[in-house]
Amino acid sequence: MLSLFMIALASATLLPGGSEAWLARQWCQGGALPALWAAATAGNVLGSLINVALGRYARHFQDRRWFPVSPRGLARAERGYRRFGEASLLLSWAPVIGDPLTVLAGIFRLPWWRATLWILVAKGGRYALVLAMAEAWLAPYCG
Repeated sequence: MLSLFMIALASATLLPGGSEAWLARQWCQGGALPALWAAATAGNVLGSLINVALGRYARHFQDRRWFPVSPRGLARAERGYRRFGEASLLLSWAPVIGDPLTVLAGIFRLPWWRATLWILVAKGGRYALVLAMAEAWLAPYCG
């Protein structure tokens, strides 16, 4: 379970990772569904909240020349974020766009409890789907 938690945490940060395959492997080895879901979800939510924290901290440096996003790019991101709102965090599970969305939530100071709630729904839903798919498709091959 600890390995699943750590892989899920790393996968949610800006580091590369693939927690879904590890989750399916753990399920195939007889892991209990609720415990697997909880470990993967907790790790992934915590990783996303690290991104939110990084976004909050990074905002202090937006006027520095080395800041990775230009003021124009930041304004464009803010317009997009304001247009779609905090519900855009329901896509925090998605590859490529998910991690930046969580960073933007921090940059634009979404309250912690609301960020956590949106991310928990997104990540928990994804892992529930992964486990349902593993049960449906992998059961004949596990054992």
